[in-house]
Amino acid sequence: MAAQGVTVVAVAAAKTADGTWRTVDSRFNRRITARTPARLTGPAAGKGTSTGVLAPSAVSVTPWGTVLVAEENVNAFFGTDDPSWRRSESHIRYRYSAAGFGHAWHREDPRFDLSDRRARPEDFGWIVEIDARDPAAEPVKRTALGRFAHGSVTVSEAEGRVVIHTTDAEDGEYLYKFIGSAPWRELRARGRDPLDHGTLHVARISADGTGRWLPLTHGQGPLTNENGWKDQADVLVRARLAADALGATPLARPERVAVSRNADVYLALAGGTGTTGCGGGAADCGPGGGPYGSIIRWREAGEDATSTAFHWEHFLLGGDPTATADGAFAHPKGVWCDAAGRLWISTGIPGHSLNSSQGPFPRLGNNALLVVDPDSGTARRFLTAPRGAGVGGVRGVRRGVWVVGF
Repeated sequence: MAAQGVTVVAVAAAKTADGTWRTVDSRFNRRITARTPARLTGPAAGKGTSTGVLAPSAVSVTPWGTVLVAEENVNAFFGTDDPSWRRSESHIRYRYSAAGFGHAWHREDPRFDLSDRRARPEDFGWIVEIDARDPAAEPVKRTALGRFAHGSVTVSEAEGRVVIHTTDAEDGEYLYKFIGSAPWRELRARGRDPLDHGTLHVARISADGTGRWLPLTHGQGPLTNENGWKDQADVLVRARLAADALGATPLARPERVAVSRNADVYLALAGGTGTTGCGGGAADCGPGGGPYGSIIRWREAGEDATSTAFHWEHFLLGGDPTATADGAFAHPKGVWCDAAGRLWISTGIPGHSLNSSQGPFPRLGNNALLVVDPDSGTARRFLTAPRGAGVGGVRGVRRGVWVVGF
């Protein structure tokens, strides 16, 4: 449990010719683990307290300088040895099982024993806000952003309002967008947190190139008391089931989202079988992806990120030998737009499938970091990962330094 969570660590460029980075002893350095006290805020705050941050995935920075961390595969840490335990509808939908992912945390802490009344699965699967500049600040779980296996948390602004694109990064799950209720500066001036006040939407994507953002709002559409939805907290805690009820579009492992400076938005589909039923990412189909995955691009109607309608297109198709100047790619997981407008794509074919004579990826070589001209669609391989490694992501920082994770 101490090994799970988030590290906040200060680094600096050494005063040497090569500017090598080094860690710095700092009051800001700390560990946030599975036992760190945390707060729940927003519509599903409940008792308001929680413990621990699990399975951190994507990160982003808010306009006011805090860091958002996405909790992803939190179901891995729950289980039970009780043979009489039976999965509820919510347990099934959130993929909880007696065995978990082989971890035995339930034998050490009743919070993770699914048959124990003290089990707290609803405390996890949120987007967590961390103030790295305040070592005493508790991590804050923002429930207005929904509970599921977050694979992305991408922050942008529209008309002064905070907009967050996030994904449920499992095969057959959904794409989401949170829109703040008012300009974030105005909310903060009134003592309200911008991440507690807004509406979470889920995407319905049609094969004709159009799409709509559907609000996960209690009392609207099927999300009523008569249909078994108690209140807004219930909608957000069971966000997957609420999205099911709204008729959201299942996607082939939706992973990271990137927003460009010209308001284009990109989504990496890592690939899988959870498509719209029209095959492996063919251009005349909806946003599938098949085993190779794909990149889709869209723009909100009216070029305003607060819009609830958009137009989308296939941008790059995984498995296509002409997709890049260096051949096909597969399993795109990370996307990021730099200041010049270029799109960077990191791939993550599983190590056991790389260069294997079996399976769908025998000719694709190692994972890579690709760079794409969004106007021409020309893609090139910028670097190749070490054998067996995936490329976790990329960010540009000051002085021309690029940070790449493997």
